[in-house]
Amino acid sequence: MQILTQDLRQKLLANGRQQQPLRGTDDELDFVPVVKLFTPDAGATWLLTEIDPEDPDLAFGLCDLGLGYPEIGSLSLTELAAVRGRLGLAVERDLYFKPDKPLSAYTSEARRLGRIQV
Repeated sequence: MQILTQDLRQKLLANGRQQQPLRGTDDELDFVPVVKLFTPDAGATWLLTEIDPEDPDLAFGLCDLGLGYPEIGSLSLTELAAVRGRLGLAVERDLYFKPDKPLSAYTSEARRLGRIQV
């Protein structure tokens, strides 16, 4: 399965274009996640909200590597595609993910619980 469809990539890029002039200011946008990615055999989860339009390999979102310390940050989509879990399984997209709140709400909850809960 392709990690990101063309439609998802376009939505992430559109969010990135909106965020670009606001990045680092008090006016940053708090997007609802566009996609949830996960490792079926390693306990890692990513909720992505945007892709940098100047570097389309760089995505932004909430990252949980399954170590109890989820954090917001950027990641390389190329590196993410190369990740394999304990059984050698690749990162997958949650086809049934229906986001119902902005990334900040997922982040607050994940920090409280020590993991992303969706």
